[in-house]
This record gives sequence, C-alpha cells and structure tokens, in this order.
Amino acid sequence: MATVNKNLSQYDKNTIPDTKGFRFGIVVSEWNENITGGLYKGAVEALLENGVQQEDIISWDVPGSFELIYGSKRMIETQNVDAVIAIGSVIQGETKHFDFVCEAVSQGIKDLNVQTDVPVVFCVLTDNTLQQAIDRSGGIHGNKGTEAAIVAIKMAFLRQQTS
Repeated sequence: MATVNKNLSQYDKNTIPDTKGFRFGIVVSEWNENITGGLYKGAVEALLENGVQQEDIISWDVPGSFELIYGSKRMIETQNVDAVIAIGSVIQGETKHFDFVCEAVSQGIKDLNVQTDVPVVFCVLTDNTLQQAIDRSGGIHGNKGTEAAIVAIKMAFLRQQTS
C-alpha cells in the first residue's frame, strides 16, 4: 500500500552502490510530456548525483507508454546497458483505453525482466487525474523518476554481483 504524502525523492545516499562503469538506458514516452519530462529530469539528476557519468546515460523517446516495451527491448539489444528505466504516464480517461494500456505496459515490462538479463525499471505513472501525476513527477510527493533511478542503480549492482 502506498504511503500517503511520502516524498518519493528521499533516499539514503549511503545505501546506494558504487555506479562506476555502469551504463543506464532511459526510454521516455512523449505522451503526457509535461509529466514524463519531470520524471526524466528526476531520474537523470539522481543518476548523476550518485556518480553516473553523463555519457553513460542513453536516452530515447517513444511516442507513448505502450511503445516503452519495444523501446526498452531495443535499448537492451543495442546499447550495452546495465539497466533500463521505462518512463511513462497514463491518466484515466472516460474509456477503457487506460486499463488496456496500463495492463499491457506492466505485463510487457514484466516480460522483459523475465526474458532478458537486463533489469527494466517500471516508472510509469498510472494516475486517475492529472494532478496526481503532477504530484508524483516533481510535485508534493517528490519524483517517481528519482526513485526509479535508485532502483535501477541497485538492480544493476545486483546484476553485476550475480553474474
């Protein structure tokens, strides 16, 4: 269960593994760009703050959240990354489109984690309102992109330790 009013950007820097030599991919949905742009900014800032070099961050844009799966798959296949962060935002509308996109994206990212050796971090906001998305992409709840970057670092480290 999510904690109410928790700032997603807060973490203990002392618990973050050394990032030397790691390469990170970020695949960003262009849909709801005002939200995904904030998530992207939080992710990049957290990676840089924790020692990742700018040249070790590869970023690609895809049209929407549904396309994050293919973009992440191609990133893994072509860019020699240690982890991928898939950034998107799906906001509830009046049709079932929301349900289909959310289900497909979460299942697709899960499938990539099962089928490949590179962790793919789910940083897709699935909010009921635009305000909820704003609050989680640099607003009152911090930035889910920051959290995703920390997860990516920890998962890249786990991958390295278990190889």
